Amino acid sequence: MIDQLSAQQAEQWHSVLAASLAHDLPGQPLPTLEQLTTPGLDSRRLFWLADEPDGTVSGAASLRLFDRRGQEHLAELELYVHPDWRRRGVGSRLLAQVVLAAQAENRRSLVAGVGDIEPGTSFCAARNFERVLTLRHLLLDLSEVDLEVADPAGYRLRSWAGTVPDELADAFATAKNAMNDMPTGDMDYGTQQWDAERVRAMAWVVADRGDTLLTAAALHGEVVAGFTEIVIRAGEQRRALQYDTVVVPAHRGHGLGRWLKTAMVRQLRAEHPGIVEIETDNADDNTHMIAVNERMGFREHRRAHTYQLKIS
Repeated sequence: MIDQLSAQQAEQWHSVLAASLAHDLPGQPLPTLEQLTTPGLDSRRLFWLADEPDGTVSGAASLRLFDRRGQEHLAELELYVHPDWRRRGVGSRLLAQVVLAAQAENRRSLVAGVGDIEPGTSFCAARNFERVLTLRHLLLDLSEVDLEVADPAGYRLRSWAGTVPDELADAFATAKNAMNDMPTGDMDYGTQQWDAERVRAMAWVVADRGDTLLTAAALHGEVVAGFTEIVIRAGEQRRALQYDTVVVPAHRGHGLGRWLKTAMVRQLRAEHPGIVEIETDNADDNTHMIAVNERMGFREHRRAHTYQLKIS
């Protein structure tokens, strides 16, 4: 177990990840080294490398331990085995060490995101993981988006890059808490509580990775009625990633979701013309947001699942 990766270990971990993704999800953008090594918000990570007798690194795993109130029971697994070393017990050995560490940290649930492909799905099923959520990954071609969306009456648009402006921080945090009603299937997800300090800290994490965070919000008086967030990874030349999109319950039914997303597309075209597509994911049962995205032109390009292991 490694608390903090050295530069060499980070390169080894990243090389296993790169080989695994290239084999299983060709064309999928690769996370950067900074994204691997930058601490996440309200969490810490433990790492493992599987070394073979000849010095080859055959597998890599990490355990993200959430420390925030409402999710102290939860841990998140990432596990990759180099394609040349699969079906030799590497994944099983890594998983055993991860589970021991999760037990030592008094976690009751271990979750892992797995593409809807082999061997990940069968690996989880054979080791008592339960499939608790299915995600639909969607792609939007920005050149095909209809930007003619009427402004909703009584709302005004406010956009920013990076950290939320001070005068909106409290209202933005209140809107963030509406994420607690998002569909999570049967996952033992817990809850997140947001305040002004925490939303600022989230933006700093993104900045520390070298990524760009863009936010568009709908204001109703002094209230943040909804917002959408986009992240452009450091060095990315093509694809932006959708982060949270929220409409506060009291303001739903006015078309704010599509209006905000369209405003973000307009901003990307003007300020980041090299970005030509957005990737988002929605829980399979989040029918409302899927409908909003499909009306904009998002189309499904793959599926993934969240698996969960109950830890005794």
